[in-house]
Amino acid sequence: QVQLVESGGGLVQPGQSLKLACSASGLSVDLYTLGWFRQAPGKEREKIGCVSRRINAPKVNLKEGRITTSRDNAKNAIYLEVPNLSPDDTGVYYCAATSNVNCDRAMEYWGEGTLVTVAS
Repeated sequence: QVQLVESGGGLVQPGQSLKLACSASGLSVDLYTLGWFRQAPGKEREKIGCVSRRINAPKVNLKEGRITTSRDNAKNAIYLEVPNLSPDDTGVYYCAATSNVNCDRAMEYWGEGTLVTVAS
């Protein structure tokens, strides 16, 4: 049974940085395409970015430029680092996985999400 469990969310102040973790069981993160998604209050879930299973890099910049994701195969986990947080970064953050080479199709596995609230 595949499980993805996000952690590291909470209340943070604007300007601070945040590192979220997604621990996987039932699959190996080095064999799957992994993605991070965010659902802001009152909005639909949107994709932050994905790292193809074909990419073997320790850290990758995602779509939004300032946000990076990294993969730790030994811990079977991925991480999302968001610097210089603003209230616009508030939302529930999800990790997801697919056996496809990209995230163009629906993701196969989802975590339950972790809430990040950016407020002073």
